[in-house]
Amino acid sequence: VQLVESGGGSVQSGGSLRLSCATSGFRFGEHVIGWFRQTPGMEREAIACFIPMMGASTSYDASVKGRFTMSRDNARNTVYLQMNSLKPEDTATYYCAAEATGNGCFDGDSGMDYWGQGTLVSVSS
Repeated sequence: VQLVESGGGSVQSGGSLRLSCATSGFRFGEHVIGWFRQTPGMEREAIACFIPMMGASTSYDASVKGRFTMSRDNARNTVYLQMNSLKPEDTATYYCAAEATGNGCFDGDSGMDYWGQGTLVSVSS
């Protein structure tokens, strides 16, 4: 199983970035896929979550709703996170993760089975 994030970088406040998460080794269409982020000294938090078991719905944390959009390319087993109107408080390491039980992402990161290595996003004011 592999999840490989890419697309992080440095951007000014108000700018945009698109993160990618290329996956392999598991049934892409049957797993919950989530985007998480973590800043030093803080717990990793879920910010977007796609749950195929619940009518293929995507949920967002309030901190990113309306600014970030999660999408997927089933042919490429890849998910994306389009991040617009970035703020300095969005600075973090971003991870994608997957799990098979359908419990979702927002009850803590311990329920996720597979993780990528993370990609750093830095937003300057």
